[in-house]
Amino acid sequence: MKRCLIISFLALFAGSIYAQQLCVDGMAGEYPCKNVDLLSVFELSEVGGGDNGNDCWGWVGPTGREYALYGRSNGTAFIEITDPVNPVYLGNLPSHTSSSLWRDIKVFNDHAFIVAEAGNHGMQVFDLMQLESVVNPPVTFAATAHYDLFGNAHNIAINEETGFAYAVGSNTFSGGLHIVDINDPQNPVIAGDFAQDGYTHDAQIVIYHGPDEQYAGSEIAFCANENTVSIVNCTDKVNCTLLSTIDYDEVGYIHQGWLTEDHRYFLVNDELDEIQFQCNTRTYIFDVQDLENPLLVGFYEGQLAASDHNLYVKGDLCYQANYRSGLRILNIASAETGFLFETGFFDTNPLNNNVGFFGAWSNYPYFPSGNVIISTFTHLFVVRPTDGVLSIDQNENEGDVNDWYFFPNPASDAITIRTNDRWAVNPSAVLSDLSGRIVELPLLYAPDFHSAVFDVSHLTAGMYVVRVPSAGKAKIIIIQ
Repeated sequence: MKRCLIISFLALFAGSIYAQQLCVDGMAGEYPCKNVDLLSVFELSEVGGGDNGNDCWGWVGPTGREYALYGRSNGTAFIEITDPVNPVYLGNLPSHTSSSLWRDIKVFNDHAFIVAEAGNHGMQVFDLMQLESVVNPPVTFAATAHYDLFGNAHNIAINEETGFAYAVGSNTFSGGLHIVDINDPQNPVIAGDFAQDGYTHDAQIVIYHGPDEQYAGSEIAFCANENTVSIVNCTDKVNCTLLSTIDYDEVGYIHQGWLTEDHRYFLVNDELDEIQFQCNTRTYIFDVQDLENPLLVGFYEGQLAASDHNLYVKGDLCYQANYRSGLRILNIASAETGFLFETGFFDTNPLNNNVGFFGAWSNYPYFPSGNVIISTFTHLFVVRPTDGVLSIDQNENEGDVNDWYFFPNPASDAITIRTNDRWAVNPSAVLSDLSGRIVELPLLYAPDFHSAVFDVSHLTAGMYVVRVPSAGKAKIIIIQ
């Protein structure tokens, strides 16, 4: 049943206007969408200004209040989004030196750690507990501490399990890993480095608990190194070891990636392949069950040409900030087959979905509320995925080539396939698994000229392609 549109309202709060819009019939106000509602949006000028917005991250205070951290060219904005329809801009931490297109933020132990490509910027440390007691917003904050053993840095990654920060793309150690002990957040201390594989653009560092028992419990860095994915053992910070590198055909610029929660697969975005090879947005899937011999499973190619930027994994979903096509949410439950599918989106750039560097920069999907923030060059959005994103839907609508058919768990012993065109006198369908193996699909009965019911009781769990020769249709079904 279609959800009813709640009447949009305008709320005047802290000098800004916010509008809640549910995603109905493919639109949330002026923004194209699927299974994602708009809760609020800030323009860049409302949260400290600057030439552009960039990265974002999130923090939850000890009282359960939720906060968005929004990087901008000239500083970092702090916004309370506990009431996501009426967010409050609390204030700004100015850049340590000059402005920069690139600013990156991560959080550990109630402190934010901020780097930028600005010269001599170093790492700002900001005590986030200050946000819990702001009285008259917005205010101008000062850094709580500062780390100056590097100047510019492109990005920062933090292993929150161990309390080590990894600055990457800095002017030290060939742009490789600059490792800082932040267990005492206001007194950061250099702990090690890794320069062997050169420049690192982004990284995720974890205590590894994946299938490779040899490295269970080790601190492993999964690095996006421009032309390779590089895996580094950083358990010993002063003696990090390169375990492996891997690339693929049509490498443009390996930009960033994130592990599945079981540490079996590493999902990677390539920022330039859409431009250099005229492909649609691609998400590469690497099997990392053997850290010394990772394998490329394949890639998912979306329906749009937009360049991809940052992605993050939560459960069976991958949240992607894909520049001009905005937030895209993929179901990754069957990553082992190389098969992903889009289950929701919120397009922050309604004008077009072209390649190029404008639109959604990043997103943060880890708030306990389920709300997601999206940072763009010009805005910060607060959105909420609906139940349609969080579960596999059953879809029995009529459709054309490449429509999706999903069946619940456990599957029925029969499936009904409907077409817009009339079936032939004797309905038939050809079914194959993803390896191309043909599987018999016996006809049970045809209730009308547009429907046919087939027996699937003999099929094992998996994904199959059903082709209807008489109607020229191809549909993917999932049997669980």
